[in-house]
Amino acid sequence: MTEDEERQLEEGRLLFARECTFLLGAANDDQLPALGLPEVAFAGRSNVGKSSLMNALTGRKNLARTSNTPGRTQQLNFFDLGGRLTLADLPGYGYARASKSDISHWTALTRRYLRGRAALRRICLLVDARHGLKANDREVMGELDQAAVSYQIVLTKADKMKPGALQRILDAIQKEVARHAAAHPTIMITSAAKGQGIAELRAALASLADPPSPE
Repeated sequence: MTEDEERQLEEGRLLFARECTFLLGAANDDQLPALGLPEVAFAGRSNVGKSSLMNALTGRKNLARTSNTPGRTQQLNFFDLGGRLTLADLPGYGYARASKSDISHWTALTRRYLRGRAALRRICLLVDARHGLKANDREVMGELDQAAVSYQIVLTKADKMKPGALQRILDAIQKEVARHAAAHPTIMITSAAKGQGIAELRAALASLADPPSPE
């Protein structure tokens, strides 16, 4: 590991060791927080592990509520990370145990947020490593390409895959990512349960945050 990589990892560790507090939950456009800090959003299919990943990143058990029930997150939840970065936990798309009208409402709200939020520095587009990209992942990727919104594929639940199978999924997604203009070229591989890739993702997100205040 180079000195620069060690520095980036340490910056990520220090940022995510800071206090992370819930700001608000937005169920409508007029409830979205005012623009301020840079924002990073966590998006993905229902039950892909967004809340678990956010809890792992911040070292907290209950920052974001986790559930085995798809569709549990039904609003856009915003968190302040150390006064330097805003984290947004978005409702999952795809299958969810909710009414069609509710699904339609929060899906439309999420899509508008992803396409039109000026403070949004990056979207972490979470993909279950066991399944790879699905049709609705590709649909979101196409919309983000058109809107020129930067996003990065983050594979979740990597601990549930054997190395060979994981590598095949990674290679296939890498080929697709190369064809998308707004996609970050590096795919992150993570496991919230085992801590795999958490330090590296912290470092990547720390590079998007406001600089620390001078002492």
